[in-house]
Amino acid sequence: MFDDFSTVVLFLVFGIAGALVVGASIKATGLADTIADRTGMGEAMVGGLVLGGATSLSGVVVSVTAASSGDASFAISNAVGGIAAQTLFLAIADLIYRRANLEHAAAEPANMFQAVLLLILLSLPIAAMAGPDFSFFAIHPVSIILFAGYLWGVRLATSVRNRPMWEPVETGETRFDEPEDEADAAKSARKPAIIFAALVVVMAGCGWVISQVGGQFISRFGLSSSLVGSLVTAVVTSLPELVTTLVAVRRGALQLAVGGIIGGNTFDTLFLVFSDVAYREGSIFHAVGMKDLYWFATGLIMTAVLLAGLILRQREGPARIGIESALMIAVYALAVGVEVFARA
Repeated sequence: MFDDFSTVVLFLVFGIAGALVVGASIKATGLADTIADRTGMGEAMVGGLVLGGATSLSGVVVSVTAASSGDASFAISNAVGGIAAQTLFLAIADLIYRRANLEHAAAEPANMFQAVLLLILLSLPIAAMAGPDFSFFAIHPVSIILFAGYLWGVRLATSVRNRPMWEPVETGETRFDEPEDEADAAKSARKPAIIFAALVVVMAGCGWVISQVGGQFISRFGLSSSLVGSLVTAVVTSLPELVTTLVAVRRGALQLAVGGIIGGNTFDTLFLVFSDVAYREGSIFHAVGMKDLYWFATGLIMTAVLLAGLILRQREGPARIGIESALMIAVYALAVGVEVFARA
């Protein structure tokens, strides 16, 4: 379909699809906050499950489309590159939240638990890559374990949110999840949920367009699948997370902001499961190379640094951001440098 498009038109289509994803995500953020209040689920859980999953949908489409076409590196790098980029977005949000360190203000046990869950889920594919090359019906057993682990982890995260065994120390900068309007919170969540679902469809369609254009970039310009996946399509399909995070921070919904990123990243590990199912030439984990493994390491390091920041709860760093935010920016910049320059 896109083979006959000129390069200019390709870039135009790519830009329009990206803009539509961003626009839909802005509207979805406000709806997610409303849904959190009206259902009583809370910002952290709605951010992690509903908003995180919705804004990740375009990325799912990119990875699955790439895997079904046989480009394992494109599919994997898009998934783990998106996790790294989205974690970076929390550091950017920390820069604009001037009252205190974002990780200090958004104290929420459910977010910390989901960060631990993300570390576990990211480790499973690495174990698969290092293990024997076998699969059942072209699906690696780790994909099944990863999917089950995600579902089990979400259930535990809900329990942590509803029945926490400990609570963070309250300070003057701590912001708790409270409905903005008690009267509005009593209303039905049906209408905002329907609109939210329509926006999800738009983001999914745009994800398919982005995947097709990304494939054209690889073939026309001779770029590596790892570079396009981790730094082009991953970043573009992750822009909703950046927008929703910044919008949520400006609204004061800090748990929604942090939960949306961590929960979205946790959901993004399912990209690997869906990609393994779509990849019909065997286990996708044994069809990728060291370039893709490098982005797994980047995602693990950045998530571990973020978790440390959530535990440390530094009030304010030397540059008005937490030390964890500065470290996440440094780790991501190094990864981009390695991808662009060291592998040229």
